[in-house]
Amino acid sequence: MKPYVVTVTLNPAIDKTIAVESLTVGGVNRVKSIRLDSGGKGINVAKVLQQFAVEVTATGFIGGAQGQLLRQYLAAEQIGVDFLEIPGETRTNLKIVDDSTSVTTEVNEAGFTVAESELERLKEKLAGLLEGVSFLVLSGSLPPCASHSIYRELIEMARSKGVKAILDADGEALQEGVKAAPFAIKPNIHELEKLLGRPLSDTAAILQAASSILAKGVSLMIVSMGAKGAVIVDQTQAFWAKTGTILPGSTVGAGDSMVAALVYAWRQRFSMAQIAQWVTAAGTVTASKAGTQVCSLAEVKAFMDQVRIEPLHRLP
Repeated sequence: MKPYVVTVTLNPAIDKTIAVESLTVGGVNRVKSIRLDSGGKGINVAKVLQQFAVEVTATGFIGGAQGQLLRQYLAAEQIGVDFLEIPGETRTNLKIVDDSTSVTTEVNEAGFTVAESELERLKEKLAGLLEGVSFLVLSGSLPPCASHSIYRELIEMARSKGVKAILDADGEALQEGVKAAPFAIKPNIHELEKLLGRPLSDTAAILQAASSILAKGVSLMIVSMGAKGAVIVDQTQAFWAKTGTILPGSTVGAGDSMVAALVYAWRQRFSMAQIAQWVTAAGTVTASKAGTQVCSLAEVKAFMDQVRIEPLHRLP
């Protein structure tokens, strides 16, 4: 059976999450607990989709012993994979959770270098994987030396096959990807400000920014704003989704959960207001969890009543 979604993680990781009583910079810190998980934004999206019973295949690059460990973790979670193995070692990303403040500090490795020939091999693999698929999710950082245009090229490939592409990237990778007019993008507020080159101080500024991007052919935007919720905009409607205060765990995977919830909600043919509610609930539930754990479908449904939806005036 063909998957409904293919996720691409070009620079996956083993996420190592350690908790300390109180982080002392420059001092000795005693570890309270350690957790190892498969990591990378596209992989996190696949984890949530698996929780939501949506057929998914995760692809991208893996390398070395860490890559095999990553494969084992995903097999244990019953997530379908079709990775390309390349020279080098899959990176480890360290998450340090300060229990006294609930603040997570991330120390992320750069990852392996991917040659142009290997990127071409991935394109060939995707050409087959995308036949009959509904969504392609492209998310996360690029490996060192990879062209910033790679997401744009993959979005163009998806469109040629009638597949909706969702892009969750930063910096030049996002800038280039938007040129190919993906179906949806999910920047956080800081990534959007960086893309536009100016601060966005209120929802009016966000809507103005969204209008300029949607005019390029993007159909839908989700702008995550942390504790302030999220703004969801399409060609005709806009909503601001807000939640009550939660006990924060780790923000790792929150944005990925929003992307997965978008796919789920779209598949269910929900209205835009419902999509806004679902993506915000999913991101918030994941943000309340420790380490790189993600939300389940039952948890998101239970949290739904705590999400308030406010219609916004869509700028022309």
